[in-house]
Amino acid sequence: MPKLINLKVFKEFLQSSNAGGIMLFLCVILSLIIANTSFAPALQNLLDQQLGFETDSIHLRYPVILWINDGLMAIFFLLVGLEIKREIVEGELSSPKKASLPILCAIGGAAVPALIYLIFNSGQDTASGWGIPMATDIAFALAVINLVGKKAPASLKIFLAALAIVDDLIAILVIAFFYSSGIETTYLLYAGIGLAVLVIMNRLNIQNPYLYLIPGVFIWYFIHHSGIHATIAGVLVAMTIPTNDTAKESPLERLEHALVNPVNFLIIPIFAFANTNITLESSMIAGLTAPLGLGISLGLLLGKPIGILLTAFICSKTGLSSLPEQAGWKHILGVGLLAGIGFTMSIFIALLSYDSALHIAEAKLSILITSLLAGIIGYSILSVGSKRTY
Repeated sequence: MPKLINLKVFKEFLQSSNAGGIMLFLCVILSLIIANTSFAPALQNLLDQQLGFETDSIHLRYPVILWINDGLMAIFFLLVGLEIKREIVEGELSSPKKASLPILCAIGGAAVPALIYLIFNSGQDTASGWGIPMATDIAFALAVINLVGKKAPASLKIFLAALAIVDDLIAILVIAFFYSSGIETTYLLYAGIGLAVLVIMNRLNIQNPYLYLIPGVFIWYFIHHSGIHATIAGVLVAMTIPTNDTAKESPLERLEHALVNPVNFLIIPIFAFANTNITLESSMIAGLTAPLGLGISLGLLLGKPIGILLTAFICSKTGLSSLPEQAGWKHILGVGLLAGIGFTMSIFIALLSYDSALHIAEAKLSILITSLLAGIIGYSILSVGSKRTY
């Protein structure tokens, strides 16, 4: 019965991700169109508009773009954290045998792209962007594999979802340890106290998931001021929400169900719309073949599939783990390419990587073009038959 509940949750997630991926694509196109018309200054002024309030002791007045990237995206990371915890407790990461292949492939698929980026950018002022090609956009990747339909084994979709979830966890750790500013220990202490309250609530078996969000808001505020990126608060709160491996719907699953549609249909599209308003210039096109552009493009388009395919080959040949049921090496290659759809998380890390507006714009353009190519090539490979091949 727990497996049936898990499959139901997974099916709902896939369905919403598919539709969410389409909306995400439309928002990207709309944003690019506006950014290259006379409406571009108006959009930028809207994103720069200050919102919130500020006193001597409370600082909550920021531009709209920061509220989107640090506020709304914290909710996205809350959902990611819920998915990670659920998979650890009752899903594809719940046992060493089930978890070994997606975990190791995610690690390989993150390490190789970062290495490729550093090969091109070592010693450059763009070297800090090594985390950009490590990421996989779970919404887009699952949307594409859903379009493949029955030509891809069902086990492959589950493998890709588990891999992308681990990939998100790696990205979260990278952001926390490498893309956060100087640490303010006082605020971090306050955040720790808030987290301790949530842990106590968990131990007291408080079942209303929304009660956990109240201390969560304060944790977000303290982490935002601590120097660690505020979105990490979403993951920390998610890890304290109670769950179980029984047929009874847990508080975690209730909150996850409540967040899936708002995140996929509202938060991620808003993030995409706000962060892909790239006014195309000739200098950006030249940047595609510069070390920054090559590092991102080759990292996502070559590094991801190479890292995942090589890791899967080693795991398979050493008996450490086996390939997903009815899947062959062609399928793993296709999944590796779909993992090269970086988009949301890659753009997010790009915003944290550079101070230069030109570098950020070049990175966004490289991510957009490469993610599109990775999706098309991955879809094409997976669409050609479904027989197991070696």
